[in-house]
Amino acid sequence: MNKRRVLTVLMPVIAVALALIAGGVVIAALGRDPVRGYAMLFYGSLGSPQKIAQSLVTACPLIFTSLAASFAYKCGVFNLGGEGQFIMGAVATSAFCVLTGLEGPVGMLGGLTVGILAGAFWAALPGIMKIARGLNEMITSIMLNYIATLFMGFVFTNALRDGTTPQTPAVADSVQLGRISDAFRMHPGVIIAIVCAVALYYVMFHTSFGFKIRAVGMNAEASRVNGFPVKRLMLLAFLISGAVAGLGGSVELLGNQIRLMSGFGAGFGFDGVAIALIAQLNPLGSLLVAIFFGILRAGSISLQIAVNVPTAIVDIIQALIIIFAVAGTALLKLPAFKQYLDSMGASTGSDAKAGQKLQKAEV
Repeated sequence: MNKRRVLTVLMPVIAVALALIAGGVVIAALGRDPVRGYAMLFYGSLGSPQKIAQSLVTACPLIFTSLAASFAYKCGVFNLGGEGQFIMGAVATSAFCVLTGLEGPVGMLGGLTVGILAGAFWAALPGIMKIARGLNEMITSIMLNYIATLFMGFVFTNALRDGTTPQTPAVADSVQLGRISDAFRMHPGVIIAIVCAVALYYVMFHTSFGFKIRAVGMNAEASRVNGFPVKRLMLLAFLISGAVAGLGGSVELLGNQIRLMSGFGAGFGFDGVAIALIAQLNPLGSLLVAIFFGILRAGSISLQIAVNVPTAIVDIIQALIIIFAVAGTALLKLPAFKQYLDSMGASTGSDAKAGQKLQKAEV
């Protein structure tokens, strides 16, 4: 059992190492130096306080969407609508800021609040359809992603279009999250994301509510027999998951992009699902993996400039991390592999006992 736990914890690290090795092989096959390429990649993302700040800002939306996916998955519901909830949170925040004209802390807090509510509402739709009609939440949540994207397009091209440019007006300077300092230009939204990760970890593993959520995820029928309100817990898992994703959209709008335009939020939802799976649905693990993905993305330009390879190499590395992590997790769950680990543990224990007996005999 201990060996299994150690391997479970080490699996993401092994997946990252294997992916970097495979990526290095690809770079070498292109006739470039992979060692110099990786050195410049990490220098471009960690070489100075400003570069570290940019890496964290890049990772921020991934933290939120991966946390959203992790929490829902722990309850046994597959929320693949993180991207739509992320987008709807940003749309609601943009509309609130533009239409109300509120500025300062009031406008900022109001924008974040409506983003949370919009994300929760958008997640409640597949949740209600699942518990009321038994519809597959994976299909409905994915369909709602497209609806959210198209609705955002309507907002920035028609309803809130800024003149002749297909984009919404920028949110007021006093509403933006700003930067911590000139030397470390990270917006406070990153701190909000880290606090969310710690809070969700505590709720999930150190509260009775979190225990009920995990129990439903492990066996919904057994939870129902033991008196747990399974449908209510599933809906709450959807609501909390959507609220976290919606908050991520608000933070990305107020802290980084400041306006809606084509491509806003694209890919964050499915990347968040992949990060959650790599982290094995642990909120703190999701935080670390998302930051690592942010480091890779922030340093991709430096990699391209240093060794003249396309930035798509970073996408290949990320995809390989996902493949190796999922494959490793599946391997650990195979009965034959479990039996092999158990037999290894048994043989080690018997060898230790034999050694102790031999020592006593010598004495």
